[in-house]
Amino acid sequence: MKVVVIMPLAELRGGGEMMLWDLMQQGRNAGVEWLVIFLEHGPMVEQVRALGIDTRVVESGRLREVHRFIAAVFRIASIARRERADMIVNWMWITHICGGLAAMLAGLPSVWYQLEVPYDQPWLVRLATLVPARAIVTLSKDGKEAQARIWPHRPTPLVYPGVSLDRFNGSTVPSPAEARRKLGLPLHGPIIGIVGRLQRWKGIHVLVEAMPKVLQKYPDAHCLVVGGKHNLEPDYEDFVKEKITALELQDKVILAGLQSNVPEWMQAMDVFVHASDNEPFGIVIIEAMALGKPVIAGNGGGPTEIITDGKNGQLTPYGDANALADAILRYLNDQEFAHNAAIAAQQRALDFSTERYVQNFINTLRSAVPSVS
Repeated sequence: MKVVVIMPLAELRGGGEMMLWDLMQQGRNAGVEWLVIFLEHGPMVEQVRALGIDTRVVESGRLREVHRFIAAVFRIASIARRERADMIVNWMWITHICGGLAAMLAGLPSVWYQLEVPYDQPWLVRLATLVPARAIVTLSKDGKEAQARIWPHRPTPLVYPGVSLDRFNGSTVPSPAEARRKLGLPLHGPIIGIVGRLQRWKGIHVLVEAMPKVLQKYPDAHCLVVGGKHNLEPDYEDFVKEKITALELQDKVILAGLQSNVPEWMQAMDVFVHASDNEPFGIVIIEAMALGKPVIAGNGGGPTEIITDGKNGQLTPYGDANALADAILRYLNDQEFAHNAAIAAQQRALDFSTERYVQNFINTLRSAVPSVS
């Protein structure tokens, strides 16, 4: 089976890009010949090519650049026909508008991996859904239910993402104390950490707002934010900095920026927070769980399918800084509870290996297009 994958981004910025990377790494010897077409230039092009996978770049521009968009559709269709592909897989809804049309031109079936939850059913997602697809693969039950409500109705199989459990393994990274020393972090006091791109819906400002209550009980605590600017919200970093200044937390909040060695930064944390609003899934949650960190996440969306509240983590409402502070304090005040939750978290993380994710994804492709299995 030869599969063309269309990918809009070419830089490892977040979970969606990491999912493709995991698929390419783990899926090279699974009876599938992959051809990846990126819609922009970036470091992932050479990274995927270095795996021995045929990799191309077809720059599509923005949707409003109609001439470039149309040219990209025809080029992708031409490549798929010339390479005798069996199907086209589109990563994210925005790619399906381009790749789905290319599949129609090439006379091929297409599948779309919906990495968001279309709660408000934006018109572009509706437009993407109009483009034929044998299946719209979703990554959470919330996503499956939301997408299934959009007409025309397409099959919506569920495939959970995976995590590289070898990479997020406490025995393969420095100890928490060593990680702190190596990274130049405070050596004493609890570190409350969050990892994510700087976007409002990620809730970084909510964690900042929770810190004063935590500091009343633990004045030597620090908040650690690992993540860089997002192109769509370049002003959010300034908003967070203003919040830090207003709360007089300049010496207590560490903005580490975008980092490549995320496991080491996570290892330095005593409590891991994921404060997003209705996160579609939350790969970073499982990464922290795999490292044996007590975790706190939002009580909506994908995290509710990962965490059992009070057993292997805690769930709090998005935007509720007081509830988040209470959850942090519960871990810090009750070390036995924190320890038990961390052990249970590690066990839960085993359900989300990259190997299981890749096999489930390939099986879903075969089921969606059985004629090319």
